[in-house]
Amino acid sequence: MSEPITVSIRREVDPAHIAEATAWVQTGVNLANKYPGFLGSGWVRAGESSQVWHMLYRFASEEALEAWERSGERTWWLSMGEGFVRSERSKRRTGIEGWFDDPATGSIPAADATGAPLAEASPPPAPPRWKQAVTIWLGFFPVNLAFSYLVSPVPGFGELPIWLRALVTTLILTPIMTYWVLPWVTRMLHRWLTPRP
Repeated sequence: MSEPITVSIRREVDPAHIAEATAWVQTGVNLANKYPGFLGSGWVRAGESSQVWHMLYRFASEEALEAWERSGERTWWLSMGEGFVRSERSKRRTGIEGWFDDPATGSIPAADATGAPLAEASPPPAPPRWKQAVTIWLGFFPVNLAFSYLVSPVPGFGELPIWLRALVTTLILTPIMTYWVLPWVTRMLHRWLTPRP
């Protein structure tokens, strides 16, 4: 069974057409939303005066994504942006492989107006899932252990229902893992995760 897949797009938009680009992006979201398997989307500009827009959308499977990407509605929508979208680069990710990207080589492959990748050097493949799992565990175990020691003297914490303790623990540890621990661990294990040929 196919896993959910996220498409990340970087577009450069003519700054003279911000209003049209905003309406165009929202139209694309509304069109994609009608397709089975659509899980959501979002977009942001890099800054108030920036020409760079970052967009994400997610589908439940590769098949659902391909149905949207091959649709006549998407082709029509992309053609409407040709007047103000100067360039477009995209990448696809399943699971959490983005944590394992090499910052030095994590460039996004260029795509043409239909979203098909252009011929150029592709980024290195994500490490095998078992290496990803080991890396996550190496980060999570010491953080979880330290947190358990820190909260053990807190009065009443041990008497809370297990679901509530798990909720508190995950609410606190997930951002710590995402923003600090996993990036640090993946940097430390970079040579093991992405060995050079």
